[in-house]
Amino acid sequence: MKNFNKTCLIIAGCGMMLQACKKGDSSTNSGGATTDTTNAPIVAPTEPAIASTQGFFLNNWQAKTWVAPSTKAATKPSADGAVIVTVDVSKEITKVSSLEYGNNTNPFMGPISTVPVLINNISSLSPNILRFPGGSLSDIYFWDQSNTAPADAPAQLLDDNGTASAAGYWFGNSSSSTTMTVDDYYSALQQTKSTGLITVNYGYARYGTSANPVATAAHYAANWVRYDKGRTTYWEVGNEIYGDWEAGYRIDQTQNKDGQVQIQDGTTYGNHFKVFADSMRAAAAQVGNTNIKIGVVLDGAADQNGASEGQVSNWNNNVLTAEGNTADFFVLHNYYTPYEQNSQPSVILGTPAPGTSQMMAWVKTSVANAGVTQKPVAMDEWNIFSTGSSQMVSNIAGLHAVMTLGEALKDQISMTSRWDLANSYDNGDDMGMFNNSAPYQGAEPGAPAWNPRPAFYYMYFFQNYIGDHLLTTASSNGNISAYGSSYTSGQAGVILVNTGIGNRVVTVNFRNFAAGANYYYYTLTGGTDNAPFSHQVYVNGAGPTTSSGGPSNYATIPASTASISGGITVSIPSYSAVFLVADKK
Repeated sequence: MKNFNKTCLIIAGCGMMLQACKKGDSSTNSGGATTDTTNAPIVAPTEPAIASTQGFFLNNWQAKTWVAPSTKAATKPSADGAVIVTVDVSKEITKVSSLEYGNNTNPFMGPISTVPVLINNISSLSPNILRFPGGSLSDIYFWDQSNTAPADAPAQLLDDNGTASAAGYWFGNSSSSTTMTVDDYYSALQQTKSTGLITVNYGYARYGTSANPVATAAHYAANWVRYDKGRTTYWEVGNEIYGDWEAGYRIDQTQNKDGQVQIQDGTTYGNHFKVFADSMRAAAAQVGNTNIKIGVVLDGAADQNGASEGQVSNWNNNVLTAEGNTADFFVLHNYYTPYEQNSQPSVILGTPAPGTSQMMAWVKTSVANAGVTQKPVAMDEWNIFSTGSSQMVSNIAGLHAVMTLGEALKDQISMTSRWDLANSYDNGDDMGMFNNSAPYQGAEPGAPAWNPRPAFYYMYFFQNYIGDHLLTTASSNGNISAYGSSYTSGQAGVILVNTGIGNRVVTVNFRNFAAGANYYYYTLTGGTDNAPFSHQVYVNGAGPTTSSGGPSNYATIPASTASISGGITVSIPSYSAVFLVADKK
């Protein structure tokens, strides 16, 4: 695009008609108009094939119809020197999955199904996937117990150094007011119209002291499938099993009765996975759940010479070789940024694109090396590790969320689930999307109970301003990330992120698109507090009434609107995002 003349850049559909571009059609509107005045034929898109990394996660894909919001007239900035973003409506990358916006629940959130303010916000966010019960907690979780673990679950477990300490088990049937029960989880799913993703306790297969701990743990997981009675399609066996932080990584061999290795390895897990899958599928058949899908835990770190610190060497190859093609899908986690470093915005916002593409390349390489079949991928935990400046609860975390969702779509991942809905504030080093109200977990000082944090607003507008197909999109400036999309109802849109310092003006050119009269957009920016990691977010200038979060009326704030005639041009402040849709003719 850099070698085309300015006329080419501003003609909708011109990219498919190179000769018209070279001639510089004099009928083009000035200022970057996207209305097609060349009479060049608009090239229709070709439906993209469903990639093997997507598979059944796109089974329930639905077309989207754009409904214009209430509006407020906006003044266009001058397009002089504008960044050019080009979206080709004829070039579809993938369908946009409704399972892209998932989140993680956890028991220490408490009984959320009886908290209307939280349930209402989750429903508005519409994550569609809610994972439970963890996280590492899943490997010490007994779903049907009240306050006592099974007799073959030892009172103490070993850490990676071999030091014994209290197991700290969690129970799914506890009467404590500080714990979310299994039934409360099911109630939350029903109220928010979400689909479940349940992680069964694999650690029990390692530290259990029965004669056959693997069969015992697999039977225990299968009993949950029976109790579920077909309500849940997606299940996975264990959490981050490759890590030395997980229960069962090191076991006390003097208590083990089936000759397991002391330190977890991929071959052991892969073989155990087959036992779990067999038991769980048999249980699903008994209750009529013919669509159960079971995920195996892989490592997304592209480290072919071993493992990252604290992780099992050659994990993917050994797991895949052992489990063969037993798994229905592959489970990946990605926390993108350097571990617990006080990273600046440039580092954080520089991670979504390479972090996602490298992860997917490594998994595909692992599959090829093991000689197995590529399965659909679920990135069911993702966030940032950055600490020290309230990065996790900031506007920057919101921008990172937008880019992560966009890059996941580009790399043909059709299920993701962010970690997580609520944790402990920990002076701003908190991955939770909402302020936890429970004092024992450390609520955010001065913030209302269950107050949404900036990432909530960014993910809300992403989902509402992404179409049903992702499109090939290019930006002329490295500080402007762009994700174009189209709607089956005929509109086209783009989501823009300014990852740098300084206001930028962007002209958006939609190719192969018959534009209508107006375009609509929302601009989300951070506040002036704790720069550059603001705890606040402003939506078209409307901000929070408290020290953190965003406007309570986010769903009814008028969109900015302007005429497409003369060009689609918007201004994006430092570290901000624009969510834009252009009307059809």
